[in-house]
Amino acid sequence: MRKIATIALLAVLAGCASKPYGNFLENAPLSTNQKLAADSVKQLVAVYPPASTRLNLVHEAPDAYGRALVSTLRARGYALQEVTDEAAKKPAESKPAPATAYPASPGLALSYVIDNPTDTNLYRVTLTVGSQSQTRAYGAQNNTVHPAGEWTRKE
Repeated sequence: MRKIATIALLAVLAGCASKPYGNFLENAPLSTNQKLAADSVKQLVAVYPPASTRLNLVHEAPDAYGRALVSTLRARGYALQEVTDEAAKKPAESKPAPATAYPASPGLALSYVIDNPTDTNLYRVTLTVGSQSQTRAYGAQNNTVHPAGEWTRKE
């Protein structure tokens, strides 16, 4: 009995530890990704004030939604730190030392998941900032999306 409980506990913990991030929409039009990103930034502005909030994107954003999100966040006045392939590939000794070492202000971790629940015409956007997540569903119809409800916030 103890072995079964231990295995079950490890399976639950493994599921919590590996959370995939990114855009999982297949063949979504660019306009859909841009509209979802614009609405996401609108929600972030309502909860986290720009120009006084620093965000640290915890994963790469090579997809259309990620690129639109990054550019829109910066245009709205957010300080945003991104993860890039070049920074990860550079050896530590080849990075130049900063001329003046100022302590960086701590930022809030930002990640996103965009997916499409199976057999539905819905898209789901989940933004995680720090330890809080916000989710909204969108109905997809005629190559456009419309909110299917309000943003829900989990603290």
